[in-house]
Amino acid sequence: MIPLMLYGVSAAVAAYFLHHAHNGARGIEAQQKYEAQVAELSQELDGLKTQRTEWERRIALLRSDQIDRDLLEERARIMLGRVHPNDLVIITGPN
Repeated sequence: MIPLMLYGVSAAVAAYFLHHAHNGARGIEAQQKYEAQVAELSQELDGLKTQRTEWERRIALLRSDQIDRDLLEERARIMLGRVHPNDLVIITGPN
């Protein structure tokens, strides 16, 4: 009778640890969720790096000895609120 109880308790303890190894806060499923989250954040980081490179390129064009005329015109239009007569203006409503 006692050996049977010891086997039962051992099986219950083993089942407990196996359950938490798979479903626990640091288990296999949690690891898979973390890996998926890391992949998603890595993609977002790559996109942000690309965006930053583009902004650095545009800023470099504004800081150089000879300013890019297209960027200067674009910034002047935005700051002054003016448009070129050939531009098409689409009003989308208040922001």
